[in-house]
Amino acid sequence: MRYPLRNIVAIGLIAAIICGVLLLAYGYFVEPFQLVVNEQELAIKGWDKEFDGLRVVLISDIHGGSHGVDEARIHQVVETANSQYPDIIVLLGDYVSQPISNRPMRERPPLMPMDKIADALSGLRAPDGVFAVLGNHDGWYDDAAVANELRRVGFNVLDGEVASIERGGRRLRLLGLKDHMHAQDWKKFSSEARDLLSATEGTGNVVVLEHSPDILPIITSDRPISMDLKLILAGHTHGGQVRLPIIGSPIVPSSYGQKYVAGYIWDAGVDMFVTTGIGTSVLPFRFMVPPEIAVLTIRAL
Repeated sequence: MRYPLRNIVAIGLIAAIICGVLLLAYGYFVEPFQLVVNEQELAIKGWDKEFDGLRVVLISDIHGGSHGVDEARIHQVVETANSQYPDIIVLLGDYVSQPISNRPMRERPPLMPMDKIADALSGLRAPDGVFAVLGNHDGWYDDAAVANELRRVGFNVLDGEVASIERGGRRLRLLGLKDHMHAQDWKKFSSEARDLLSATEGTGNVVVLEHSPDILPIITSDRPISMDLKLILAGHTHGGQVRLPIIGSPIVPSSYGQKYVAGYIWDAGVDMFVTTGIGTSVLPFRFMVPPEIAVLTIRAL
């Protein structure tokens, strides 16, 4: 039996609508509640052999109170992170989330109070420390309030500061930069980062912690902030939050599009890793970009 063309078109349209609804349901009800461990080994040229095998856990974009992120969820993140037996844990910004509103950002209460977020994170443990930087959402809310709560639970907040880890008489320097959206003058921003490193005692490999990967060209072009810069760790992009076949992520909160969307990146002679984060922002969906904890084992090349 032959069916009229209009019937075939109607059936195809209905099937497409059903598939679309199912995909939306998956992106809303399923994937935001997953948690994957993205474990990778990075071999870095010039990496100090004293720190060969350093194990780093990256957690970013918690967005407490966003879709799928309640206190129980943050406790799950903490438990999973600790079970990776990291040497250090780095928190890469955007702890808070605020409702969409016509009110100014500073007047919008966070979806989850920052003290509750900090308390839920307080169980993070790593022998060489837990280090944190701030993100754009933290700044839109209140950088000082976010930083104070993180310090209250014992974390080392590097808001334009340098910290060091020592092994065998050798030093690894962690430079935590302010969120890139604070920068009005990129040359000044880069110069201040260079001065921070120059002011620290001793030498050693440099790892930059920054909320956004967009910082890479700023601190590597013209005059790099340090010849010892080996690695940049960032978040912010959420991996685009939605990844489609062939075209990739349609929307990436980066001036460089999909170039810095997620994962391992080699650019301008520097290694960088961008984690896709935990929570959601703007749209309460994740599709083919599940929430992740990234675990990096760094090897000397």
